[in-house]
Amino acid sequence: MGAAGLLWAALWALLLPLVAADEGILHASGSGVPPVTKDYCIIYNSNWVSLPKTLDNATYRTLENLTSTVLCSSAEVPSGLMKDKAVVVMRGNCTFLEKARIAQSLGAKMLLIASKSRLSAISDNKTDFEDVTLPIALIRYNDIVDMQLVLGNEVNVTLYSPPLPEFDYSMVVIFVIAVFTVALGGYWSGVAELENLKAVASPGERETRWKKEENVTFTPVTVILFVVICCVMLVLLYFFYKWLVYVIISVFCLASATSLYNCLAALIGQIPFGQCRITCSNKTIEVRLIFLAIFCIAAAVIWAVFRNEDRWAWILQDILGVAFCLNFIKTLKMPNFKSCVILLGLLLLYDVFFVFITPFITKNGASIMVEVAAGPFGNSEKLPVVIRVPRLEHSASTLCDLPFSLLGFGDIIVPGLLVAYCRRFDVQTRSSSVYYISCTIAYAVGMVLTFIVLALMKMGQPALLYLVPCTLITSSLVAWRRKEMKKFWKGSNYQV
Repeated sequence: MGAAGLLWAALWALLLPLVAADEGILHASGSGVPPVTKDYCIIYNSNWVSLPKTLDNATYRTLENLTSTVLCSSAEVPSGLMKDKAVVVMRGNCTFLEKARIAQSLGAKMLLIASKSRLSAISDNKTDFEDVTLPIALIRYNDIVDMQLVLGNEVNVTLYSPPLPEFDYSMVVIFVIAVFTVALGGYWSGVAELENLKAVASPGERETRWKKEENVTFTPVTVILFVVICCVMLVLLYFFYKWLVYVIISVFCLASATSLYNCLAALIGQIPFGQCRITCSNKTIEVRLIFLAIFCIAAAVIWAVFRNEDRWAWILQDILGVAFCLNFIKTLKMPNFKSCVILLGLLLLYDVFFVFITPFITKNGASIMVEVAAGPFGNSEKLPVVIRVPRLEHSASTLCDLPFSLLGFGDIIVPGLLVAYCRRFDVQTRSSSVYYISCTIAYAVGMVLTFIVLALMKMGQPALLYLVPCTLITSSLVAWRRKEMKKFWKGSNYQV
């Protein structure tokens, strides 16, 4: 798997959620006793209509399902069918406001426009239709079908738009997972470095250690090439997403199963029980490791089969994702601080360019990073390169494709490589973990700063924009204060 797995993991350096349009909630109620209710996502234009923030004193309308028509002409609907009702029609070719004028003239009190593609912002020139007063909202066609299946044919609906919560407690879980993974990955890398130093000091262990060594070292040239390939891969994903997404899913299954095996094997290796072995082709292997390999493969296969099951598949994805990040932070070695600066600096520029600059280049004015994050052209498959935690606060965003708080693997792995280098440098110089602890705390501070900006700006943030300066500046200050900058910059003399 090597650096190829990190290649696509680093593509995802964007912290979500995103708010791309005015989002609201359609509250639907069935005719049973007691009535069954369910909420659905809607997109509306706040410049055209102001929706209430709560359901208090909300006015309900009977829903008339006219998805067999696009309502581009009043002749498509029998007279009197819409009077005092909420009407749902298909999107079609005419504009939203043209549909609204027709619906209003026929007595409708609310217009819902069903779309089979991904929901997008509603925009038309309202000044040409000043006489239109009824609420207009865009809804998924699949939600209309679900509404009939769950609530029946007699449904009452109303619209409202609760304020977006300032903070969601799922962010606390994201924070704990990210800091834990970075800290543990850095510590594990330091343990491996200590074993390397012991192997160098003991000629009898050196050859055995070299055979077990699985680390990959990045040179400055390799770092630059790696970032260039990242850019190419992201552009390819943008144009060929519907094919490459399945390649990424396959790679994730293979890489995460291998990573989970390596992580659990390291733990099992510390347990002095159950070490019975079998011999095959002059090679011996512990039986417990065979069962461990089967377990890890089964976990990856189960996730692949049930990856779209929102109720519990996120737990398995997070476990596999944490193992993936831990394994790469431990395996991929940065030889010196100079390589760390080049890698983190270039990936920061990469992140900022594809989030903030590409909207000025693309035809639809959308960020390439955001489009790939959401799945271009309404693709339902998502890239499995994020830690996912269900959102705990109820809001329109919870319904509108964002029921989870997300953090990309790249936001863990990339700063984690610097933390791992700091830990190895501590081991090499016997500096009592001062670099490792300082860099880990700086990473935690960077995460908190990212969450604060996310809450203030109400939009997705490139987390590396805050993580990279915090970790690089802190590491530099520690090295400068200890008068070890030259050694820290060039790396320890220990290189085999």
